[in-house]
Amino acid sequence: MNLNFWRGKRVLITGHTGFKGSWLSLWLQTLSAELTGYALEPPTSPSLFEAARVEEGMFSVMGDLADLNDLQMTMAERRPEIVIHMAAQSLVRSSYKNPLETYRTNVMGTAHLLEAVRRSNTVRVVIVVTSDKCYQNNESGLFYTEADAMGGFDPYSSSKGCAELITAAYRESYLNHQEIAVATVRAGNVIGGGDWAKDRLVPDIMQGLLNDMPIHLRFPEAVRPWQHVQNPLEGYLLLSERLWDMGCLYSGAWNFGPSEEGVRSVAWVADKLIQAFGSKSHWETDQAEHPHEARVLKLDSSKARTQLGWIPKVSLECALISLVDWYKAFKAGEDMQQVTLQEILKNQERVPV
Repeated sequence: MNLNFWRGKRVLITGHTGFKGSWLSLWLQTLSAELTGYALEPPTSPSLFEAARVEEGMFSVMGDLADLNDLQMTMAERRPEIVIHMAAQSLVRSSYKNPLETYRTNVMGTAHLLEAVRRSNTVRVVIVVTSDKCYQNNESGLFYTEADAMGGFDPYSSSKGCAELITAAYRESYLNHQEIAVATVRAGNVIGGGDWAKDRLVPDIMQGLLNDMPIHLRFPEAVRPWQHVQNPLEGYLLLSERLWDMGCLYSGAWNFGPSEEGVRSVAWVADKLIQAFGSKSHWETDQAEHPHEARVLKLDSSKARTQLGWIPKVSLECALISLVDWYKAFKAGEDMQQVTLQEILKNQERVPV
């Protein structure tokens, strides 16, 4: 990354109140970007957005992507040059309970965002964040590449596949002709301090450890590509720089997943978190019936490594230790803005693993 690139750049992040959006917002604040956020209120309480006082370093708009007029007015007023679209309904289990809300947010929200970009006269670069679950998962155990088919068994996964198709259509029909460079990014399961989402592995385990509660795993043998949240975020920022400099040569889809050492089972991650916490707790398999979730998911990120020079800097072992430290600091009442900023700067200076 060229850290000086971001100084003074006008950046709009949708979903800045979420876990991943809050991490990115804090990072861009350290790089002196002129930052605007557009999102609903924080999805959880507590939240990283509130705990780390993310709003202090940016212009924050509480808005709904369903309101195209409001989104367009915000873009007209703030005149972003780079847009990073992260707003989403991001949970598989929630998509089973509220499929229409999931499609409204992830499909029509993406369409509204791209329509607002199309009508903008300032945007040069767009990053649309989808998911590693956008692929048609046949449980082969193979690593998915950017050329593999879109699909999805559950509403969340299929909504992300739809977002990919919508973005491709806008890119080819409009944005390429307007010299707006557009890419989609698909990351593995991101982890880090400040995630309190319900029915997500790390928050559930940390809640159990911090409050001495039982730990139940739905699918302990399920395999996922785990990575510290800052690893793919660095990929998004690096890709944004290339899109700015080289335009449509870097448009298209990009995977940002961990190396082999980060592809681990749910049980393995749970054991490591309990060990890092120093607890004598243990997990048990949840025997209740649960909606379908993919058993094996792996990403091939060789394109990002060879064409962008992107290499993850934070190993999975370090990520698990650092997130345990983050939650302990939160419970101890420390200044979580400073704790998070210090971790961002430390990780930025790491040698790639």
